[in-house]
Amino acid sequence: MTQTVELPLWLFLLIVVFAAVTFASHFLFPSVRWFFRRRLERAVKRLNERLQRPIQPFKLARRHDMIQRLIYDPQVGQAVRDFAREERVPEAVAFETARRYAREIVPSFSAVAYFSFAIRLARVLSNAFYNVRLSYMDESSLKDIDPDSTVVFVMNHRSNMDYVLVTYLAAQQSALSYAVGEWARVWPLSRLIRAMGAYFIRRKSGSDLYRQVLACYVRHATEAGVTQAMFPEGGLSLTGALGRPKLGLIKYIIDATGPKGRDVVFVPVALNYDRVLEDTILTKAALGNERRFRARIGVITWWILKQVGRRLTGRYQRFGVASVRYGKPISLQAFRAEHEDNLMTDLARALIGGIGAAIPLVPVPATCWLVREMGEIPEAEAVMLIERLLRRNGNPEPMDRTAIEAGIQQLVDRRILVRNRGKISSSGQRVDLLEYYAASAPLDEEQVLAASAKEISASAGS
Repeated sequence: MTQTVELPLWLFLLIVVFAAVTFASHFLFPSVRWFFRRRLERAVKRLNERLQRPIQPFKLARRHDMIQRLIYDPQVGQAVRDFAREERVPEAVAFETARRYAREIVPSFSAVAYFSFAIRLARVLSNAFYNVRLSYMDESSLKDIDPDSTVVFVMNHRSNMDYVLVTYLAAQQSALSYAVGEWARVWPLSRLIRAMGAYFIRRKSGSDLYRQVLACYVRHATEAGVTQAMFPEGGLSLTGALGRPKLGLIKYIIDATGPKGRDVVFVPVALNYDRVLEDTILTKAALGNERRFRARIGVITWWILKQVGRRLTGRYQRFGVASVRYGKPISLQAFRAEHEDNLMTDLARALIGGIGAAIPLVPVPATCWLVREMGEIPEAEAVMLIERLLRRNGNPEPMDRTAIEAGIQQLVDRRILVRNRGKISSSGQRVDLLEYYAASAPLDEEQVLAASAKEISASAGS
């Protein structure tokens, strides 16, 4: 027992390392985690005091616990057995497949990353790229939403900037949980998006097991009152116009609620831009048969570096106006009572209709619409007409005329329009972009004629 034992130096160092790891994992790490967990809980408590809709405990749960909760849910368990029987594989294999789906879907929300980093970055990017404007169709109804209800923001999908813009503008309300498509599953962007509470979904998955795992996650989040954000179109608009709604997530949310359970309130949110950053990519994709465009981190990084370079050399210009408008909320309980027979499709139509009614008008789409319909128009007349149309569209503050002129100049610089003797018309070179932006303008001939008539009568009176 007291004899000396000789060991090689490498074996002694290995024993020391194992001992250190064992000590840390059993004594040090739990204490450190407890210390930071307590600090995080206090920080979240202070944060919830200023948010209109506090962060739900479901979002703060450990990712591992949420995954376990999903894969052992009876709904998923039944789907695992069905999958094993249909694919003729052992249930253990089907169970591991369900676990892989759950790991893919479940986010790893970090309140610190969301409120100390993501929101600040969203604010900086939004104001660096655009002149951001926010308006409401019925602000009082938004304030009167039952605090115990689950709020789901439903938005038209124009650009990947939608995530950034709405995150920034909703910062005083709550932390949003986004449904994000496969485009964002690129490292390191995917890690950041997960930390912000977003969950990835496969748009075209044919696996019933995958759909059951996703439905189970949406059900748990909805029952827990997690504030969510979704794009009912299912993807970016390739034409600029509002697309048809996809029913998947809407169905999962409806199935997660009952007539007497927690109410779900859908809030339409409409977005419009003077310039969509991906417009050339989207219009090219519209010519093909498949929606094949993914975020490549190298392309994104190079584009950002170019913008930084322009800012440092004094050549940087913002991309015009980005406008967001909140529509009228729709209570699922009230809607269910009136549409029992065809609830899902009627609700999808109502949500798309609510977004369409709230779409704000901004200078570039308005200009493109006028040029498309009129062919050629005096620039001064176009500026006055757009100014009146913007006021009639419900903008809370009159838009500076320079913003309209800057929008027209942007179209000329991009060779979408051309000036000739004081008139503007299509250049004929980038007709696809002219059509794309014109399609996003919430205008019709009656509105333009009414605005023109008032303009004419006003000038005649003076």
